[in-house]
Amino acid sequence: MSLNDTPSSERVHIGFFGRRNAGKSSVVNAVTGQELSVVSDVKGTTTDPVTKAMELLPIGPVVIIDTPGFDDEGELGELRVRRTKQILNRTDLAVLIVDGTVGLTDTERQLIGIFTEKDIPYLTVYNKSDIAQKRVCQDSEFEVSALTGENIYELKERIAALAKLPSAEKRIVGDLLGPCDMVVLVTPIDAAAPKGRMILPQVQTLRDVLDADAMAVFTKEHQLAETLGKLSAPPKMVITDSQAFAMVSRIVPEDIPLTSFSILMARYKGFLETAIKGAAAIRSLEDGAKVLISEGCTHHRQCGDIGSVKLPALLKKYTGRNIDIALSSGRDFPEDLSPYSLVIHCGGCMLGEREMTYRRKTAEDQNVPFTNYGIAIAMMNGILRRSLGVFPDLAKEIE
Repeated sequence: MSLNDTPSSERVHIGFFGRRNAGKSSVVNAVTGQELSVVSDVKGTTTDPVTKAMELLPIGPVVIIDTPGFDDEGELGELRVRRTKQILNRTDLAVLIVDGTVGLTDTERQLIGIFTEKDIPYLTVYNKSDIAQKRVCQDSEFEVSALTGENIYELKERIAALAKLPSAEKRIVGDLLGPCDMVVLVTPIDAAAPKGRMILPQVQTLRDVLDADAMAVFTKEHQLAETLGKLSAPPKMVITDSQAFAMVSRIVPEDIPLTSFSILMARYKGFLETAIKGAAAIRSLEDGAKVLISEGCTHHRQCGDIGSVKLPALLKKYTGRNIDIALSSGRDFPEDLSPYSLVIHCGGCMLGEREMTYRRKTAEDQNVPFTNYGIAIAMMNGILRRSLGVFPDLAKEIE
């Protein structure tokens, strides 16, 4: 990812849903002005979700998702329908494509029910207006023809009106800084670090620091003491990668605020308070307790991987218990969390706010504590209160 790219997690996710052969892919191609999806008269041509990050005027950066027919049949069809339901967990705006020559069926009504249940804004689009009988449309309904382009422009304008871009008021750290404040960012470069680039939370945090007219210095954990010594004045704060929390906390003087990228991302994604409360469950884990460690991305796990190696080791050392660790990554997040005593999630930088909210709520609805890497590591290193010092109101709530 280049510094000029908008991360997928910061884009509006627009999903196109409907039955097979309703013309979803044709409408997607007409709306985007690109041949994103294969189009055919054969039912079920789209067999897997087609995802494309792009700029869609007048909205801006979006992710377009063309889904398989929701009425797909057979064993593979059931799998595709399940994949489509998973897509809904990260959809900010749903566009329901209906075959205008047929009208609404139970399949579309089922989808509308899911949209309503998940509080997803949606439009109902009757395709094939060039051959279908004209109908009286309600405010959230449209007649279009992907073939002739009729009303496609109007559809794009309505999509833009409903689509909500991530709030410009949300900040990672910029709201805690003033002009010319100095921030030290601690970024370990080890075998697990991506070659030739910074990870997304580091890049996003740096950009937010600069947007606040503050200044940033990057350093590795082994050079932190020397870095601090060369500054003419103490920094406003130090932000570290969670895996270096213990070492960094010993180096940074107590009067300098210290937090982590992961903790800042938890606030940015809207689940910091939940993560703080969830971390308390670590203390009560028993032998045989099952803990799910989940990552939003699908990077190749290596010998020093924080999720599969360092966190499990720290958990077992801290609790003194034989903990059963389960791992998930990417879009594979279990719907049934009842077997787990705790979920420890990454910062969620690769996931949109809606998907992170879905995952958090899935845990809450099943009474499973939910926390994240940074909070869990800080708690097990005895520095949770300190790591939340940049958020005084939250720090006071820790017993």
